[in-house]
Amino acid sequence: MAPRVSIQHEDFDVAAEIAALRAGDRGVGAVCSFIGTVRDRNDGDAVSAMELEHYPGMTEKAIEEMIDAAFARFDILGARVIHRIGRLAPADQIVLVAVTSAHRGESFQACEFLMDYLKTQAPFWKKESTPTGERWVDARVTDDAALARWGIPSTNR
Repeated sequence: MAPRVSIQHEDFDVAAEIAALRAGDRGVGAVCSFIGTVRDRNDGDAVSAMELEHYPGMTEKAIEEMIDAAFARFDILGARVIHRIGRLAPADQIVLVAVTSAHRGESFQACEFLMDYLKTQAPFWKKESTPTGERWVDARVTDDAALARWGIPSTNR
């Protein structure tokens, strides 16, 4: 059985990850996935690279708890989260969230729930390289609002 959470430098193969998540479960009728990539612009500035850091052990534990919360809230069969760390270039994949369920509604909701949770609560630090230098990326108010609609207060204050 593949792990539910991976934090890694290496890129991931979306098709292989989804195949592994579905493997052996004939009750899966829906798969929903989200792939986040590095943009070449942010806040009006060109971005040449993004560096992601995390706190080993704490990050994986936090994401496992997020997945547990998704299982408690939605009727899902499986979930997989991969998040990359290190230096990434525009168009590189950063994150994969994949969810399986018997029906599409639960997969869509659980996938969106996990992404909203990840954007605000996962202990990652992002630094962008721009023409004017490097800068840390702060949490966005819109991300906190997305999490709040699930009834979860953000801890990014």
